[in-house]
Amino acid sequence: MNKIKYKILGDSIEDGAINQFKKCLNMKGCIQGFLAPDSHLGYTAPIGSVLKFKDYVSPQLVGYDIGCGVACLELNINYKLINLIQLKTYILENIPLGLNRHKKNQNTSLLDFYGTSQKLQDIFSIKGKKQLGTLGSGNHFIEVGYLESNDNIAIVIHSGSRGLGHSVASHYMKESATIGSENDWSQLSKEFEIDFANRNKLFLKNNPDKYKSAILKFLDKQKTKYFKKQSIDGNYSLQLNSDIGREYMIDQSFCLEYALLNRKHMIDSITSGIYEQLELNIDIRVNFINRNHNHAEELDDGIVIHRKGATHAEKGMLGIIPGNMRDGSFIVKGKGNAESMSSSSHGAGRVLSRSKARTTLCIDDFKKETNKLVTNHTDKMIDESPEAYKDIFEVMKIQSDLVEIVDRVIPILNIKG
Repeated sequence: MNKIKYKILGDSIEDGAINQFKKCLNMKGCIQGFLAPDSHLGYTAPIGSVLKFKDYVSPQLVGYDIGCGVACLELNINYKLINLIQLKTYILENIPLGLNRHKKNQNTSLLDFYGTSQKLQDIFSIKGKKQLGTLGSGNHFIEVGYLESNDNIAIVIHSGSRGLGHSVASHYMKESATIGSENDWSQLSKEFEIDFANRNKLFLKNNPDKYKSAILKFLDKQKTKYFKKQSIDGNYSLQLNSDIGREYMIDQSFCLEYALLNRKHMIDSITSGIYEQLELNIDIRVNFINRNHNHAEELDDGIVIHRKGATHAEKGMLGIIPGNMRDGSFIVKGKGNAESMSSSSHGAGRVLSRSKARTTLCIDDFKKETNKLVTNHTDKMIDESPEAYKDIFEVMKIQSDLVEIVDRVIPILNIKG
């Protein structure tokens, strides 16, 4: 491995994630790395990784859900005034969950398409308008709770850019994998050519014309086999200032805005449900915080910081770090730590894979741990049990040099996709 400055925070990160992280450090253009305490195995890069590149950007290091993040809105009203069962019904009637989407087009007029690729615009025309304001599945959630400091209602949303972001990411990951594989093949083909020549010296001497045809056939066969084995999830990148590199950065920025609007759309809907329930005709919004944790941030001089499952935490910057459905979320203030490239964990981090959680955790324990919450949970959601995650309180303690805890959202209602 090259001598690259990196930091691994915490001693409970699985070996697979560390090995995956170190492969990323060897990528062309990488100059610094950080692994947060919630890290675990992901695609190409671990979830919880931060990687700084010079003159290169990697769609793989951002991942499929571009702009996935967490938003929180505080309402200046005591949580005890809310009928949670009624609010749950309202949410389930107005916000599509899982793979569902709205039946009608949503208002996307705030989005700016200037400079975006035709590919993104085509994807948007199919998926963008009806998926805006939808939660998705996996670990995405809607949480209604109250602030530990003042009992005010807090609405927390964890969601991303939905099918739009996934399709855009897949497109650019395929492009970078194709370019990277062609570059790798260019070198590898020379090695195959030398090996073939060494094994066929007599053939070359006695049949030079047939030899030329044979080696071309051999190389073509090896090339087919090589490209067939390549995965778009590999360690590939794009030159930042190439046409395709600039195109990715513009389209990625659009997906970040889409993801933010998606979270705002859901928060606005839930807020309307609360206003309707309490017959309020005044705005009682207090504070809104949004931080995405899957993005490539371009700085000066060709520097790109990739955060994959890591929260931006500049000095004084407010953020949200969710733990699990039982323990809620932390509102934090960044400390601008240089070793983490002004980043922190994006949550507690999984300690059990989804498949392992489904086969090892107890349904009765899952129900017991969340019995104080109003939820839409089913037995199939056991892979999102608090026991599938690391101890969020320990994770927060480990990263005390990265963020300061400002407040905590105590959950009272949890909706999963």
